[in-house]
Amino acid sequence: MTTPGFRFCPQCATALAQIEQVEDSGAKTRLRCPACGWTHWNNPTPVLSAVIECADRGGQLLLARNAAWTQRMFALITGFMEAGETPEQGITREVAEETALAVRELSLIGVYDFQRMNQVIIAYHALAEGEIRLSPELAEYKLFEPAAVRCWPAGTGYALADWLRSRGHEPQFIDLARKT
Repeated sequence: MTTPGFRFCPQCATALAQIEQVEDSGAKTRLRCPACGWTHWNNPTPVLSAVIECADRGGQLLLARNAAWTQRMFALITGFMEAGETPEQGITREVAEETALAVRELSLIGVYDFQRMNQVIIAYHALAEGEIRLSPELAEYKLFEPAAVRCWPAGTGYALADWLRSRGHEPQFIDLARKT
């Protein structure tokens, strides 16, 4: 099995192969170049996310639907951290870019493993305000009372659940198999 995007060595153009090699932690099979030894480490990508609490809308939570999604699922605002910025700067930028909201306060909720997408999610609670104007990346948004929002059993859904618990709400999860 090859990793999407990597079929040939970027140094010598030889076809890559799954090759076992002894590393610091023991034998590991990774995509490697049999000619020059280049290794594709396939490290997880850091992704930033925010549980956005709208300070000027009675503390309602903003969830949005990505324009590329075919189903009407609403989720947290997310984005990739850019070179040269801290995670806090990155999520503040993402919230502003995707919703036009200004972040007043920011606090870390936690860090979450999302292996299906080979990502590490750094989740924040963002207290924000302003007029909501969505970027073209997002199709629509909904505002939810914290007690009424439903979590999803993956990635950022666990961050939302942890934030809800920290506020005294027992999270309810969507059954993705039944879509309820």
